[in-house]
Amino acid sequence: MRDYVFDGGTAVVTGAASGIGEALSHALAARGSNLVLLDRDADRLAAVAKAVGSTVDVSAHVVDLSSERETAEVAQRVLAENPRLTLLVNNAGVALGGRFDQLTLEEFGWVLDVNFRAPVQLTHALLPALKAARGSHIVNVSSVFGLIAPPGQSAYAASKFAVRGFTEAIRHELAGKVGVTSVHPGGIRTRIAESARVGSGVPGGMDTRKWERVLRIPPATAAEAIVDAIEHRKPRVLIGWSAKIPDLLVRLLPGAHSRLLGRLR
Repeated sequence: MRDYVFDGGTAVVTGAASGIGEALSHALAARGSNLVLLDRDADRLAAVAKAVGSTVDVSAHVVDLSSERETAEVAQRVLAENPRLTLLVNNAGVALGGRFDQLTLEEFGWVLDVNFRAPVQLTHALLPALKAARGSHIVNVSSVFGLIAPPGQSAYAASKFAVRGFTEAIRHELAGKVGVTSVHPGGIRTRIAESARVGSGVPGGMDTRKWERVLRIPPATAAEAIVDAIEHRKPRVLIGWSAKIPDLLVRLLPGAHSRLLGRLR
């Protein structure tokens, strides 16, 4: 496919109120993309929409993507207001700490709903419009934990591995029609650690501050890498050495990388 054209297109970005989604909104607007922004945080979302809306058309929708009903409703609103869509970025994500046996199925399901079911549902609903617009593109944000699966992250890793597999499958299915990119960020400085939940069976809770200490890459750096991948139709993006090193170890030591990574922590 030819390079993606940002100017005059319309991009749907989930998780747009902070972190990578906010930075992507600014980067896309700077390149002339009209924006449809989705997030559950109404105040932050309104602030981002106001900040990026001086030169492009911007609409904002408050939605809880953990709800299948709300996800379906927002997809229909987006299509009704924007019959021509050229880019979908499934970026919204949540985290949950705790071993599998410390989580309830409801807690586990919440992570899967936001991180996997919602991207699948939105992609399914918006795909006819994307296919109708020549040169469109889809971005699904997985994680370094879509490459490796550390202990205490069973729900998050399961959801991000699922995103990776789904993305790779539809990339082949849509080849030549819609570009598809899988993104695997390492330690990006977002609010995901701050807003992470802890499994109800974790004794004494969990100190999520240790994750904040490794989240060092500015969201704007991640956004620029993603924008470059969209433009040049890259199939996969690894952001930061915290993603590139685990990816290399998984390839070189598929059965032993977990022990080595454990020593590096």
